[in-house]
Amino acid sequence: MPDTKLVLVSHHLCPYVQRAAITLAEKGAPFEIRYVDLSAKPDWFLAISPLGKVPLLIVRQNDGVETVLFESAVICEYLEETQPGLRLHPADPLARARHRGWMEFGSSILSDLWGFETAKDEETYEAKRKALADKFARVETELKDAPFFAGAAFSLVDAVFAPIFRYFDVFDTITPTGVFDGLRRVAAWRAELALRQSVRDAVTHDYADRLKVFLVNHDAWLLKRAA
Repeated sequence: MPDTKLVLVSHHLCPYVQRAAITLAEKGAPFEIRYVDLSAKPDWFLAISPLGKVPLLIVRQNDGVETVLFESAVICEYLEETQPGLRLHPADPLARARHRGWMEFGSSILSDLWGFETAKDEETYEAKRKALADKFARVETELKDAPFFAGAAFSLVDAVFAPIFRYFDVFDTITPTGVFDGLRRVAAWRAELALRQSVRDAVTHDYADRLKVFLVNHDAWLLKRAA
């Protein structure tokens, strides 16, 4: 689609935006990125975002018509179907459906992760920490001794999990969480994804500082635990 311009509407900390940014990079698709402050959403953003959330992908065709896509899974699937280059879904329908299921599993982890990072007391923190550890223990049983989720090939499942692991790259500099203790395959997968250029480039250089400010603003137990 050489005559189509892509604009990714983003927030600096959003893991769902990172999925789309990673997918765009893996596809080698040129795109513009536009950041919004979700604490003071501009009118232009509210006018085009049905849910008032990011990511959005503005698809501008050569005839000037713009279409706005929302929801990260929809955006990633659209890019997979329309952009050339590296294929990020298995060709086999059954394998592809399985991958979509694990993408949703990644989204469920993000739900627990939100509760974990915003927990204000030890009880809530421990409950969410255990939920995360249990889910990653389940992921451990699905992984092989290979660099990525599906083996040698990078996939959309990897694009989903890379932003999750990035949180812990920051958390680990504050205090041990124990979420990945004993999970050898998950740890190896996490390390491999951290080296991927598309993953590294999906956030700005000040991501860690921004996340730490977020934790301070939410009075996170994670910080109190480290004190």
